[in-house]
Amino acid sequence: MSVPYETAAYEPFESPESPEEQLERLLGRALNSFELPDETIRLLDCALAYATSLHSAHHSAGLHRETHRHTWLLADGSAVTLWELVHNTAPGGLLQHEVYLDEEELRTATARLPLPPDAPEFELSLPARPAPVPEPGHFYVPDDSADHVRRLLRRAENSDSPDAELSALLLNSASAHQISQAFGRIGRARRAGLSLSLYEHAFLLRDGREISLWEVEHTATPDGRHMCEVYASERAARAAMELRATASDRIRPKRRPGPGQP
Repeated sequence: MSVPYETAAYEPFESPESPEEQLERLLGRALNSFELPDETIRLLDCALAYATSLHSAHHSAGLHRETHRHTWLLADGSAVTLWELVHNTAPGGLLQHEVYLDEEELRTATARLPLPPDAPEFELSLPARPAPVPEPGHFYVPDDSADHVRRLLRRAENSDSPDAELSALLLNSASAHQISQAFGRIGRARRAGLSLSLYEHAFLLRDGREISLWEVEHTATPDGRHMCEVYASERAARAAMELRATASDRIRPKRRPGPGQP
C-alpha cells in the first residue's frame, strides 16, 4: 500500500538565473558528482538552456525514491542529459542525491536500493531535450552602415560573394547594423591547426527588414595568411568553412626536412 510522505523536506527545483547555476546546484547536492567525466562538465559549463522533469517514482511505507532528468541544450544544438537519483533508504532516512551520466547507470544504482519489488511505481515518457531557445534579437547601431557594407564587400576574396542586387540593396537601404561572432564545431579545423571564424553582419533596412551577411575569416591559404570571404547565408558560410578545413592539408605546403633528415 502506498503511504504519503512529507515532501517539504525535499529540496525544491527552483529556477536559478543560468544553466551554469543549475549545474552547480546539482553537483553540489550529489554525493558522487566527482565520478562524472571532466569533459562532460566542460560541455555543460557552456550550455544555453536547461530543463528538468520528474522521470519516475517508487513509494512504499515511508521509503521512496525518485529519478529526475536534467537536460542542457548546447550551442551546437546537441543536448546532454544527467540522471539524478533521490532516495531516503539510507540509515536515518535522510535524503540522498546521486547523479549518473546515462540511464543504464541509473538503473543499476536504483536496483541496489532496499525497496519492496511490489511497491507502486510510475514512469513518465518525456522529450529527450528541452524546447528550442529563441534566438536573441539584434541590437543595431546606426553608424554609417552603408560604409560598413562597402568595406565588408571590398575585403571579400571569394568569387561567390553576395550578388550585385543584394549588395546594392544594402548599400542604399541599410540604416543600422550589428556584428556578432557565430559559434559552432569545425572539428577538422582544430585538427589541422587552422584559424576559422564566422561573423554575422546584421543590417536593419529603412523599411524594417533585416538582412545578414556572413563573413568567414580563415588561414587555409598556402602561406597561412588571413583571408576573408563573405556569403549571403549562414549555410553557405558554414559549408565554405567545412570545405576550407577539409582542403587545408592539400593547400598547406609540406615542411622541408631539417639537416640530416630524409
